[in-house]
Amino acid sequence: MDRYRNFEELDRHEDGSAFRIEAVKRRSSICVIAPHGGKIERGTSELARAVAGTELSYYLFEGLKPKGNRDLHVTSANFNEPQALGLVAGCDIVFAMHGCGGEDEVVYLGGRHAALVASISAALSKRGFSVGTHKNPELQGVDRSNICNRGKQAMGVQFEITLALRLRLADKTGRLESPTITDFVNAIRGGFSDLGLPF
Repeated sequence: MDRYRNFEELDRHEDGSAFRIEAVKRRSSICVIAPHGGKIERGTSELARAVAGTELSYYLFEGLKPKGNRDLHVTSANFNEPQALGLVAGCDIVFAMHGCGGEDEVVYLGGRHAALVASISAALSKRGFSVGTHKNPELQGVDRSNICNRGKQAMGVQFEITLALRLRLADKTGRLESPTITDFVNAIRGGFSDLGLPF
């Protein structure tokens, strides 16, 4: 259970130093978000930035507390931070980076854009990632209120990435085990372009 029902409630009770918001609007019709970034779901900020690169819009809500960052988790269907809503509403498609538990390296894909989910899944698998659908319906990203489905097309893609994979992909110490974060980014972009969609 989340401590706060929505962003307004969180903002009323948490000190401003507890979190940071980074929102960058670019010309692309795609945005990448990490609504539970920083210390809330470790590694998701790094993955969102990597996928966004220099072309895509992106948004990060990052927990910065010394401890207790789980308190800053607002479930995706209730996530209503104003900058996030504004950025998402102006984009056609939203990619949402989330973290889930797991010692195995797995990417669970969900969201209402079924064709794009299938295409990205195939591209990730081709590059050596283990891909699946999370058993928990609440982590499948199909709720219409989910922040990933609030773009102009009302359907996006949700990534639930296990802790083991997030930590390895976001690692900056030079480990180069395959598949790498570059493989991850290229698979997502490849899955998008395979559908003939403009990136």
